[in-house]
Amino acid sequence: MTQDDVLKMFKERGALLSGHFKLTSGLHSDSYLQCALLLQYGCDGDRLGAELARRIKKQDSEKPVAAVVTPAIGGIVIGYVIARALGARAVFAERVDGQFALRRGFALAPGEEVIVAEDVITTGGSVREVAKLVENNGARVAGFAALAERGETETNFPAPKYVLLRLPLITYPPDHCSLCEQGLPLAKPGSRPEPSRKS
Repeated sequence: MTQDDVLKMFKERGALLSGHFKLTSGLHSDSYLQCALLLQYGCDGDRLGAELARRIKKQDSEKPVAAVVTPAIGGIVIGYVIARALGARAVFAERVDGQFALRRGFALAPGEEVIVAEDVITTGGSVREVAKLVENNGARVAGFAALAERGETETNFPAPKYVLLRLPLITYPPDHCSLCEQGLPLAKPGSRPEPSRKS
């Protein structure tokens, strides 16, 4: 599976959006990868998860991957399909008081090999937080995986990275956004809600 194959899937499923978007990172962009629109098709999810799992398996490792851990909500589906193809557990972390935590009885054992996965990486902030959570539970981050990586520069991690689509889309800081200057309406299609404001 090539990058062009994955990009074609995004386009055919209407999952590459154009407009004015606020990303989870807080940055603004004129494009958005709405992975949920692609992954709602189980056949597509299975193909993509199997391809990421194949790339992960090619990496020499003394121990098999025991779990794939993702941030909720965006990473849950891609984490599940990768885990299924690896024969591993699919675990997701949720925010509690602003910090990622394992809930619902999820646990990691000391020394377990873990892949931290996400649907889209922009700055890598969420996956780094999840990686810290994994390490704090005594498990080892064996790699990072994502369906896509967007942004003008590539994100580096302290373990191998497996990404199916590298799409260098332009992002803007919110206080220097040409789209805001044009008065274009701002959409926030991501899974993390805006903090509530008390009146």
